[in-house]
Amino acid sequence: MGKFGLQFKATLENVTNVRPLGDDFRWFLKLKCGNCGEIPDKWQYVTLVESVPLKGGRSSASMVQKCKLCSRENSIDILGDTIKPYNAEDSERFKTMVQFECRGLEPIDFQPQDWTDYDEKVSESVGIYEVTHQFIKC
Repeated sequence: MGKFGLQFKATLENVTNVRPLGDDFRWFLKLKCGNCGEIPDKWQYVTLVESVPLKGGRSSASMVQKCKLCSRENSIDILGDTIKPYNAEDSERFKTMVQFECRGLEPIDFQPQDWTDYDEKVSESVGIYEVTHQFIKC
């Protein structure tokens, strides 16, 4: 079992903060099986609202999956109290936005997007550019 932090870095233009909106926010991840190293091709997502019981009924996780190669049951859980916004003063620096508790899995990729828009009230463009990320062991 291990904890991994998702660190986010971006350039913010006329944006005060970036944060997941609601407990149903989908964190799209690529996950590697810690037993055999299998990395599925498809993106998988986890949310705070989804909770699956673990074998033995002792606790639950945001997602439980069986590895297609080795059949090992693995899980990942979002640690909700670790979710932090990425604020304007964090712009262009790495900041941990969320931590995941992993059993048999390791997050290796995150699917962020560049967002742009136009704020008609103040007649300025707004955007989140040059989004990068990394995972750290916590």
